[in-house]
Amino acid sequence: MFEKLQKKWKVNGLQLALILCTFAIGGSATGFVGKKIMNVLQIQQDWLWAVVYILLITIIWPMAVLIVSIPFGQFRFFTNYIRKLGSKLGLVKAPAAPEVSEPVHIALFASGSGSNAQKIIDRFRNNPVVKVVLVVCNNPKAGVLEIARKEQIPVLIIEKERFLHGDAYLHELIEKRTDLIVLAGFLWKIPPTMINAYRDHIINIHPALLPKYGGQGMYGQRVHQAVIDNKEKESGITIHYVDEVYDNGKIIFRASCAVRENDTAVSLSQRVQALEHEHYPRVIETLINQFQ
Repeated sequence: MFEKLQKKWKVNGLQLALILCTFAIGGSATGFVGKKIMNVLQIQQDWLWAVVYILLITIIWPMAVLIVSIPFGQFRFFTNYIRKLGSKLGLVKAPAAPEVSEPVHIALFASGSGSNAQKIIDRFRNNPVVKVVLVVCNNPKAGVLEIARKEQIPVLIIEKERFLHGDAYLHELIEKRTDLIVLAGFLWKIPPTMINAYRDHIINIHPALLPKYGGQGMYGQRVHQAVIDNKEKESGITIHYVDEVYDNGKIIFRASCAVRENDTAVSLSQRVQALEHEHYPRVIETLINQFQ
């Protein structure tokens, strides 16, 4: 039975165990909350009690499993599962042409000028299987917002307390049916709530050859100056998955360039940025092809 479920849901053994735990805990929580509400309502007629209780658990269950799925890292699975279930029950409108796969939805997170974001948008502008659906920014004056306006991409300006200690704006990401989060010069640390919801679906580009010159505070010209001060012979870029630790996730791709004797942080940053623009959109496209 378990092997059939793995094949049906296209998951490994560990993920299947986490999914089943989510179903079990979410179901128990639904029953518990439903009965508490029914006790408050104090309905006397047995038939009416049964009708109201069924309606209640039908409403509560999706919310319960979504909440439980976050710490188990199965948020994306259950958003898709509930969406498909709603479609089968006629509660959610089915796609007009189900034989055509929906494009992979990307949310771009950026804090600055958005040069990498522009290159990514350009790469996928006419690509039917990829769509940039949202630009997320923590800086109301960032240049990336002008890019989003010009490209007619919706913008989400985020606030620090809610992002780091609240719901991490998951509701807005769900509304856009986000599949992949791409950090393109985004300076805030990604909170555990978002990492658990999008495990292995958040990627970042770092302007150095990790694991060197990574971690808190290592961004912008600071990275390049540190490379020069330590008399490194080469620098470059690292594209990696995002986890709970700064610049620590599994490395996807690296590219290098020489550090010249007369380099400044500015001149080195220009060559590193050229590597970013060349490789980041291409690596993203390769990852997306693996999703499908």
